[in-house]
Order: sequence, then structure tokens, then C-alpha cells
Amino acid sequence: MVRVKNIPFNRNIRRYTYMNKALKYGCAACDTLIRKFTIENLPPERHFHYHQGVFLSGMQKIYKLCGDERYYNYIRDWVNYLIDKDGNIDIFEKGMLDDIQPGILLFDLYKTTGDERYKKALDMLIDILKGWKKNQYGGFWHKEWHPNQMWLDSLYMGGPIQAEYGSLFDEYQLVDSAAEQALIMHEHMLNKETGLYYHAWDASFEEDWADPVTGLSEECWGRALGWYAVATLDILEFMEDSDPKKEKLIKIEADLLKSIGKYQDTESGMWYQVVDKGNDSDNWLETSCSCLFVNAIKRGVDMGIIPEEYRSIAEKGFEGVINSLKFDGDDLIVDGVCVGTSVCDYKKYISRPTSANDLHGVGAFLLMCAAMAK
Repeated sequence: MVRVKNIPFNRNIRRYTYMNKALKYGCAACDTLIRKFTIENLPPERHFHYHQGVFLSGMQKIYKLCGDERYYNYIRDWVNYLIDKDGNIDIFEKGMLDDIQPGILLFDLYKTTGDERYKKALDMLIDILKGWKKNQYGGFWHKEWHPNQMWLDSLYMGGPIQAEYGSLFDEYQLVDSAAEQALIMHEHMLNKETGLYYHAWDASFEEDWADPVTGLSEECWGRALGWYAVATLDILEFMEDSDPKKEKLIKIEADLLKSIGKYQDTESGMWYQVVDKGNDSDNWLETSCSCLFVNAIKRGVDMGIIPEEYRSIAEKGFEGVINSLKFDGDDLIVDGVCVGTSVCDYKKYISRPTSANDLHGVGAFLLMCAAMAK
């Protein structure tokens, strides 16, 4: 059972009577978006993209905990809407890691059904990753049209699918490849003063945002850092104990999670849009990064990567997010979510609009709920 302080339930949550608190809220979020979107109009419509992939992978984790077949069917039907019987994906961009990420949904579908369309689609996505363009240090380009750039977001988009495929189909070099991407980011993108990571790095020093000496962007953007923290844990779950990179990656993740904990807002329990500048009056508390940090810290404790004392940080963060929620009738509203954001400067990060119940935010929220429900 989740260890959180007593949080008053909205009356709309009480119908999930047999579940713990985190799972109740996770199911409420799933139900809200199922009511809002048919599989055909889940945005961006008819596009195999990480917006849907993040949301549905969160739903997949909630399904495994509650067993509600509606969630399984919704995921399966969306995938089948976009992937034909021969494993061809309807609309996706082959040069963008964002459009590789939804492939993570296919593993469980293949395991439960044995339908070869899912394996064929996975094979195709992995073949694309095997030929992915890299900078001179071996780091994956974030997108084909962003040469030599690594963004923290990329690790979540391409790392876990490589690691799980490599483990499931006995191609361990893919697990190694995913771990290597995390290590390259650590080597080149770490802010040694804060223990956090910059959003992006241009190994060619050509982008306007790139520091002329380091190639780094200026700021630590919350959601990107959350993707890195969560993806690193996902990759670690598929690494063999004998792999020398595993010990390195565990140390890297432990140091990062401890650093993230230091920047938690003491009053709300949440984290800021620009993580290390919470004292700036124009900065603001952002929901999706807070959810991802809670997920990573809770799992880090459960996996023995960080000490038990950090559980209270995850619990406080969970409470903070829950206390920020609203209801509109039966619908749960996950608000305060930064819209999609490219690499930019501080002023632009804190000027970005927020949205309610977009798939970035609800997906991150579901990942948090799934971690806290265990």
C-alpha cells in the first residue's frame, strides 16, 4: 500500500473503493481521458507519437495494478488503429526519437496476444534505432534535423525500448547502447554545482542556445530532467548485474535523485519549471516534472538505489500534486503542465503556457500514481 498522509478524497474518487489512494487517482485520470478522446482523435490524431505513448504507457502501468480491461482494450485498439496486420505503422516520423517511444506499448501486447504485427513493428523500430545518427562522441541526435544535439528528453524516447527489446530478444548490445546514451549525457550535460543536468548539448557548438565553450544550453528544465531520471531507472531494470556499466549508472542515478530532492519546494512539495531557480519570483511550480520526480525517487528507494529516508520526499511530492488537482464533475483535471518546449533561455521557459489534461501531463501523472501505488 502507498504510504502517504491522509489526503481528503474528492467525492468523485470514492467510487474506486477497493484501491489505494494513488491507484484511485490514476484510474480517475484514465477514465477522464477515455471519456474525452476516442482512439481516433487521441492527439496528435493518427500519429504514432510520444504524446500518446507517454499517456498510454502510464495507463498500461495502471492496468497492471488494477486489472480494468477497459484500459487494456483502449491501448490495444489505439495501437491496432495505427499498425496494420503486417506491422506497418500508419504515420510516424522516422527521423525523430519522439516517434519511436510509443513502441514501448508493443511488448506487453505481443506477450499477451502473440500477434506478430507487434513484433514486426518492434523489429522495424529497432532497426531504425540501430542506424540512428550519432555525434562524434556516440550520442544519438535528438532529431535528424537537429544534428549532433543531445536532449535529455531523448533518453526516454529511445532508451527504454532498446533496453527492453535487447533483454526480451537476447540482443544485449541494445541494452548496452541505451546505457551508453545515459552515460554520454552524464559526461557532457551534468552541472557539477547543482548535480542536475542541462536540457541540451550541441556537440557541434552551432546552435544559438549553445555555449561557445561547452555546447550546453543555459538551464535545467524540469520535465526533460524527469525524463532522464525515469528512463535511467527503466534501463537499469534490464541491465545484467555483471555489466560494469550498471554500477556506474546506479551511482549516477543515486546522485541525481539526491540532488533533485534538494530542490523540492518545502511548502508545496512540488518542483519548479526551472528546477534550480525556485527562489526567482517569476518561476513557477510545474506539475509534470513533479510527477516524474516522484516516480523516480519512489522507484529509486524501492530499487535500493537511494536510502529509505528519501521515501518521504516522494510522499510529500505526491501529496503536493494531489493537492493541486481539480474536478469538473467526474473529470479529474491535471493542470499546471508546461506545453511542449524546445531548448530555450530562462525567460522563455518561464513564459511557456500551461495546459490542463494534455497527454504530457496526464502521462507523467499516471507514471507517478503507478509508482506510488506499489
